[in-house]
Amino acid sequence: MFRFAHPEYLYLLLALPLLGLLYMYVVRRRARQIARFGDADLFRLLTPEASWPKIRAKYLLTALAVAFLALAAARPQFGAKLKETKKKGAEIILVVDVSNSMLTEDFAPSRLERTKYAINRLIDKLSQDRIGLVVFAGDAFVQLPVTADFVSAKNFVSQISPDMIARQGTAIGKALATAQRSFSSQSDKSRAIILISDGENHEDDAVAVADRIGQEGTVIHAIGIGTPEGAPINIGGEMMKDENGNIVVSKLDETTLKQIAVNTGGSYVRATNQSLGLEQIIKQIRGMEEKEFSSMVFDEYDEQFQYVLALALLLLLVEFLLLERKNRWIARMTLFHREQTVQHK
Repeated sequence: MFRFAHPEYLYLLLALPLLGLLYMYVVRRRARQIARFGDADLFRLLTPEASWPKIRAKYLLTALAVAFLALAAARPQFGAKLKETKKKGAEIILVVDVSNSMLTEDFAPSRLERTKYAINRLIDKLSQDRIGLVVFAGDAFVQLPVTADFVSAKNFVSQISPDMIARQGTAIGKALATAQRSFSSQSDKSRAIILISDGENHEDDAVAVADRIGQEGTVIHAIGIGTPEGAPINIGGEMMKDENGNIVVSKLDETTLKQIAVNTGGSYVRATNQSLGLEQIIKQIRGMEEKEFSSMVFDEYDEQFQYVLALALLLLLVEFLLLERKNRWIARMTLFHREQTVQHK
């Protein structure tokens, strides 16, 4: 398995566009300075040693070196050894609404992006539990099977988007049923579902499905994300409209979410821009009877950063040795001498 031990350092790659802008600025500034002296072609004749291709090459070498330095700082690693680990905790499946209504911007930057951010923060704090992920709109499917591999979990969370499901809608009941089938544990005292949605259910009788799941021993907690007054749905910079041309406003519908949570012994939390409510629910799940899980995880990793770092240093060395002007000494070198014939009279 491949991973970055410190993926936050990949943000250093954002420096590459800045280097590009700096290079363009320097080139244009030099062109303006040359124009002050007269004709550009005449300037090239007067400065035959100047080498523009070398200047461009030095920039490209610097940019590549910065990119490899960022990758080295992130510490790329390959999993080298699998190990069976035993942990005590609960199995938690997050059921996330990815319908178009989750693009509404009454939560900054949107309901869905705010949800993904909160889930990632939650995963950072998990240690003993196992987590799974189900996404839904008009259909539902398992995005991530129940696992203790939190690095993979964060990768799957980052990929969540409305484009994942072609059929739009909000089939909460189908999503809950999919989550219930995804548990690996047979113990009904260590399973919990956390439903995150704006509650606008249009597809099925979600409450009836939740009641059946509750009777099987699974607790469902619900988080309502959105505001009661609602906001337009922004898709690709355009406001979503109905068949009559009116702008569609998505509002938080708490009724269904509250009923699902109460009927299964769970709790309902209305999300805010400051807190989605996941940590509050996790504290309640901690009170459940824990179960011991066995899982195979990578215990040892081989570091690969040294190879990337060596390549970055090599590029910087080449950039340092590469002069911006033509090399007179090389130009004067005569590798092949023609033999002079001495004629004797």
